[in-house]
Amino acid sequence: MTDAGPLTGLVGFADALRRAGVACGAERVGAFVAAVEVLGVGGPDRVYWAGRVALCAEPDDLARYDAVFAAWFGGRPAPPAVRRGVSASALAALGGEVAGTGRSQVLAVAASDVEVLRRKDIASLSAAERAHLRELLAVLRPVPPVRRSRRRRPARRGEVDPRRTFRAWLAAGEPVRPKHRRRSVRPRKVVLLVDVSGSMKPYADALLRFAHVVARRMPVEVFTVGTRLTRVTRELRWRDPEQALAAAARAVPDFEGGTRLGEALRAFLDGWGRRGAARRAVVVVCSDGWERGDPALLGEQAARLRRLAHRVLWVNPHVGRGGYAPVQSGIAVVLPHVDRLLAGHSLETLALLLEEVGRA
Repeated sequence: MTDAGPLTGLVGFADALRRAGVACGAERVGAFVAAVEVLGVGGPDRVYWAGRVALCAEPDDLARYDAVFAAWFGGRPAPPAVRRGVSASALAALGGEVAGTGRSQVLAVAASDVEVLRRKDIASLSAAERAHLRELLAVLRPVPPVRRSRRRRPARRGEVDPRRTFRAWLAAGEPVRPKHRRRSVRPRKVVLLVDVSGSMKPYADALLRFAHVVARRMPVEVFTVGTRLTRVTRELRWRDPEQALAAAARAVPDFEGGTRLGEALRAFLDGWGRRGAARRAVVVVCSDGWERGDPALLGEQAARLRRLAHRVLWVNPHVGRGGYAPVQSGIAVVLPHVDRLLAGHSLETLALLLEEVGRA
């Protein structure tokens, strides 16, 4: 690795991959660095497998990855050993039956299966795969969206700052070069509305864990939606994800119940949205769109939300399935008021959702 330090070497390696044609954005690079921190920089073998899992998105990327890794680190190493923080049992279960008894052979198969797990529908995961999914969700690094602030800060270029320029003149006793300023940026608010009704049961746990990761790293308000609206922002502030999910479960009385999206959305807009939570915010609604209430009411509230929010993203796990058509009554009435309809059925689509939020 380079003399500038491990982090500089990892980022430089990712930059070399991008130049070679591997589409590894900031989200994947962040996951790569976090994975290396968990495994430890004990040799190129650990870096190789962490990078292969985090940075490669397509099968065609593997050959480019191997070539760049060999040029950067000097050859392809053997699979890494298990370190603390990585579940050996989950990796072994993902790998299945492997010839031989060596731990490295199990990890060799498991590392490639992680790439399959990233695209696999959450509803079809086994218990071991769900345990591994929790580990992978924990290394996501959300980047909050930003907006231009009314405040200005000193800058090398931009508009002239009269006050600082005048003060510099007084201090020097003669005219000096003008001082400049520009508008600063601040994080944009994010709101997550997670459907926990019976039809969303296969995805509710993963979506709430995803919300926990987001709530730990950016200013966000989180609500659950079912037969009623429940604010769980405070519960998801716990550092430990198991404690956070347990606290949220105690706070939500309508898990696996019916769905009244229109009434819940109206409760959100009346209680929090108009008071500032949704104004110029990025609002993400995670729901399959099955509405047991009045679809006309849902359409009216979606139109209200669109007028308040900066962007409205609707995440429907069924969008990722082949042959899906937005014919449910709920989805049909909200589509005209939604900026993007996204899939949320896998780890990869949740990572793409984070990129979409960060670009807002």
